[in-house]
Amino acid sequence: MKEKQKIPRSVWALGFVSMFMDISSEMIHSLLPVFVVSILGVSVTALGLLEGIAEATVNIIKIFSGALSDWSGKRKPLALAGYGMAALTKPLFPIANSFSTVFAARLLDRTGKGVREAPRDAMVADLVPHEIRGASYGLRQSLDTVGAFLGPLSSITLMLAFSGDFRKVFWIAVLPAFVSVGLLGFAVQEPTSSLTRKQVQRRLHWRELRHFTRAFWLTVGVGAVFTLARFSEAFLLLRASALGLRNEYVPIVMVVMNVVYAASSYPAGHLSDRIDRRVVLAIGAITLMVADFILARASGFVLLAVGISLWGLHMGLSQGLLAAMVADASPSERRGTSFGLFNLVSGIVLLFASLLAGALWDHFGPAYVFYAGACFAAVAFFGIVMQIRSPR
Repeated sequence: MKEKQKIPRSVWALGFVSMFMDISSEMIHSLLPVFVVSILGVSVTALGLLEGIAEATVNIIKIFSGALSDWSGKRKPLALAGYGMAALTKPLFPIANSFSTVFAARLLDRTGKGVREAPRDAMVADLVPHEIRGASYGLRQSLDTVGAFLGPLSSITLMLAFSGDFRKVFWIAVLPAFVSVGLLGFAVQEPTSSLTRKQVQRRLHWRELRHFTRAFWLTVGVGAVFTLARFSEAFLLLRASALGLRNEYVPIVMVVMNVVYAASSYPAGHLSDRIDRRVVLAIGAITLMVADFILARASGFVLLAVGISLWGLHMGLSQGLLAAMVADASPSERRGTSFGLFNLVSGIVLLFASLLAGALWDHFGPAYVFYAGACFAAVAFFGIVMQIRSPR
């Protein structure tokens, strides 16, 4: 309890900003794969392409938004612009009658995410000392993930209330997005830091890469392999649908996953402040390996639930920690650029991972998607072990 009191109010506020935006996003995204495949008649390969391009766009844009936040010394305006863009694109989903409209809406929504995330993550590091950095990222991630299970839970309730009308649910999802923007505007204070006072102004140039440490690039590499192992969560939803779960109940997948994710993020971050973060991350890799194997073998809802729960646990054991590791390995004046670079590499890898997952699904079946994920998770685990065994 004492540790929570040390975390600044603006970090808590950023957590609630993330929570409300995630409620909105997950109300839509927990239904979107089924909507696209079953209502619009799109192939799973095309869905993989959509998810890969959308998420790659997020991460490619982060390099520019992160660098711009370093250059200007201001994080909040970019975060506000990104959240605002995402809120404004939400109404495109309920009016979509074709795959091209969904594609455009998803791309614009993810563009907003790309604009906001690197400045927001850098802002957390600016606001807190190193001693509570893992706990602070874990807290923000936990609140974000509360939204990620309240959103699908709301979708289930509304789908049942509206007799499976996807579009009515999508319209209601617009509201929490605008609440998120309002909270960011009024409740989050721009941190005062040496970055702001010095007004660091440097161009984004490839020569800047020499300023990043070996520890940073090793973190980038581990994050990339984790991305290969995890691909898009849309495939979890399709897995549940393929096992016979009705459309109205498919979002329960995200509820289960994100309840575990939310419950584990803060404890994992707190633990990583006290022991080597890489040890906790290695446990996350093992957990993902087991989750993928169970999801590949699942033939009923019990194993599906176990696999999804373990998937959520691995998220809690890895996502906040990777952010803290990026912050640890980054100089303060290049922190936004560091998060941007990390996510740029992850985005390129995610495009490949989602395309591979879609092709494996269409040509060999769902099990092979998850077997491939388990193999990549094993690679991530051994990579982390090698880092732990070698000098820093």
